Amino acid sequence: MSCGRPTQVAEHNRYQRHYYETRELPRMTPISSPYVLQHLERLLSVARLSRDARLLEVGAGLGRYTLPLLEQGFTVTALDLSPVLLDKLRLEASAYDVRTVACDIAEVAEHVDERFSQAVGFFTLHHMHDLDLVMRELARVLTPGARVAFCEPNALNPLFYVQIVVTPGMTWRGDGGVVRMRPRVVLGAMERAGFGELGVERFGLFPPFIFNRRWGRRLEQWLDPVLPVRWLRTFQIFHGTLER
Repeated sequence: MSCGRPTQVAEHNRYQRHYYETRELPRMTPISSPYVLQHLERLLSVARLSRDARLLEVGAGLGRYTLPLLEQGFTVTALDLSPVLLDKLRLEASAYDVRTVACDIAEVAEHVDERFSQAVGFFTLHHMHDLDLVMRELARVLTPGARVAFCEPNALNPLFYVQIVVTPGMTWRGDGGVVRMRPRVVLGAMERAGFGELGVERFGLFPPFIFNRRWGRRLEQWLDPVLPVRWLRTFQIFHGTLER
């Protein structure tokens, strides 16, 4: 690791904390909606997760996906870079037994004393500073055979770049990591960290203001099987199994 690397990581993390701790971001607010549940249900289906084992959620934020995971019977350890966001998550999830860990995922092995057989993340990898480092360090707190899955924006869909430009509060520095969410990049980092059985599943067509309406969901359900260009789907789930 070069001399400048720790400084770059620290600066990246400072910016990410400032970005999320100092502004209202409705897209992170815990809310049960068809749009949120769509992401959760697709990821659970792909990852084949068990409710009998503790689940590590990477980049839990305010708990937008933590809460539905808890409601569905999962025992969750919620990890996030920001202790401020995790304080708010604990308030939202006060009725549940949720453990929180505030640290950089690259330092997670120094902050947890257990190993997990499953890990997930929702819209978090594109905020990470180094995917190879993240996957390598994540593997250190997983058991052999652990299942992992990450739901992310599709880097090939131009609508995300339009969203960054036109949405108040979004910046290229804060959200521009979407451009790295390509299978070659993400699955490559997973493979180098020891993950196998790798795959990516793409899904979704409409933004929340359409999908959350019944007619929008029906329209997407009708269009999905007839549209030929699957690589332009809105979201993607990267998944794999730790082999070592």
